[in-house]
Amino acid sequence: MAGPTSSAPQRPTKQQEEIIRGFQKLRQEQRAMVDKVSELTSEITEHKNVISALEKVDSSRKCFRMINQALVERQVADVLPELLLTRGNLESMVEKLQQQVEAKGKEIVEYKTKHDIKIQGEPDS
Repeated sequence: MAGPTSSAPQRPTKQQEEIIRGFQKLRQEQRAMVDKVSELTSEITEHKNVISALEKVDSSRKCFRMINQALVERQVADVLPELLLTRGNLESMVEKLQQQVEAKGKEIVEYKTKHDIKIQGEPDS
């Protein structure tokens, strides 16, 4: 009776494990950036909704704004310019992050090519 054939998958070498860890780290970094872009995009939408609502009311009307953990009473005329500035800053941060996501994507592709990484279920290119 013949012994079992060795059709079991080979265990990766230490060097292969390092390559896999590096690849997974790059993908995790890209995912974190994409999550942050999504979070900031949501904040931009919230800012746009509030700005839209405040533009329709009298500028001397009082409004409330949450700053850190404190609810502060202010006038619309004071809050609106701050919200516009914040929205602009958020939009520029999203642009920069999207550029970083693209750069990270290129870095991942280069890493895959350099180390001849094949992902299961992904068509060969």
